[in-house]
Amino acid sequence: MSWSRFIAVLQKEFRQMRRDRLTFAMMIVVPIIQLILFGFAINTDPKNMPLALVAADQSEFSRSFVAGLENSSYFRVTHKLRSEQLANQLLNQGDVQFVLVIPADFSRRLVRGEQPAVLLAADATDPGASGNAVAAVNDIGRQALSHDLKGVLSHLQVTNAPFEVRVQRRYNPEGLSRYNIVPGLIGVILTMTMVMMTGLAMTRERERGTMENLLATPVRPFEVMAGKIAPYILIGYVQVAVILLAARVLFDVPMIGSIALLSAALVVYIAANLAVGFTFSTIAKSQLQAMQLTFFFFLPSLLLSGFMFPFRGMPQWAQVIGELLPLTHFLRIVRGILLKGNGVSEILPNLWPIAVFMLVMGVLAMRRYQQTLD
Repeated sequence: MSWSRFIAVLQKEFRQMRRDRLTFAMMIVVPIIQLILFGFAINTDPKNMPLALVAADQSEFSRSFVAGLENSSYFRVTHKLRSEQLANQLLNQGDVQFVLVIPADFSRRLVRGEQPAVLLAADATDPGASGNAVAAVNDIGRQALSHDLKGVLSHLQVTNAPFEVRVQRRYNPEGLSRYNIVPGLIGVILTMTMVMMTGLAMTRERERGTMENLLATPVRPFEVMAGKIAPYILIGYVQVAVILLAARVLFDVPMIGSIALLSAALVVYIAANLAVGFTFSTIAKSQLQAMQLTFFFFLPSLLLSGFMFPFRGMPQWAQVIGELLPLTHFLRIVRGILLKGNGVSEILPNLWPIAVFMLVMGVLAMRRYQQTLD
């Protein structure tokens, strides 16, 4: 063992690490991001979930029940409507997580001891987002009216709630997690493979020396990007076809909506991820760096999109970051089409952010692309 030779090799490795600033930055930044996301952003027990209220009865009993729901911190009344149809439309679009319907004869039947029923409809496309809240409803109902049932009404304070809460788990009545996970895998797999394959394709040409031949041609940046992206769009559709076939045959996932509409939305989503990969290829100097950048983009997309953890359970700052990621919007699109039967009007609010992201990344990629070697 020669300490002089050992120190020489050690100095050489530190110099090489200093030159490869991207790899060194990833070694520092990725653990910090993981610490922040898992420590602060991830929450498996969502609170303050939006609820649309349709209260035909405006008695003190119904107001106490609604106040009890809000005081539990699980529910937050964001819409007060007179039409149950409008409330169901909000639930179908994903604007609210719950719909509470209180009938007009609620207080009259409650006073008579007839145990009236109220309806709580939950968006169960993500069972983990609403499970704890639904489980707490009956206890909330019993406790909320305890101070109102006094005097001649004290006999209604029995062990069970003086009224019945009928829960409807819409779009996934059995609460099967595969109905949520399998459609979401379409977006996750496309994000990982499309970004990685495109990033590696360009850096591979640079490493093999074939980039000089491409740069010597009169091909413009947009033409290069379009030519690189087009084959992978077809590969993306093949991947989606395999996943959908497995979802139907192996996992029995319902496909209520239009597959043609999903195919149209896929074009925008795949192109957005390919534009990200092309941008990374203009930054990375090697295939290793391209892989590192792919992981750097994939990790927040996986954790902040609502695929692994309930989106509404995250803090506000994490939701803001998640809204910037195309995977977040695509998960809402694919689950909405397959499980809810959403149409064009329902998916547009989530389709245009993906299109804007695609345009921004495409312009950035074209500006960074050089027609001559440095």
